[in-house]
Amino acid sequence: MAPDRDRAVGGHSPGGDAEPGTPGTGENICPICEGAGAIDGVECVNCDGTGKVIEGVGGG
Repeated sequence: MAPDRDRAVGGHSPGGDAEPGTPGTGENICPICEGAGAIDGVECVNCDGTGKVIEGVGGG
């Protein structure tokens, strides 16, 4: 996994909507790498290689 350069500022991966634990959010698989964490052997920049992003949930 790459250094937490983006997480150090915002606390979440570039493709996520919010920091983990934020009310009204939940963990989802990364839509870019489909949860693999990498594409063709290269770390996914959307999820920082975790395969997961934090997104808003709910409706309304």
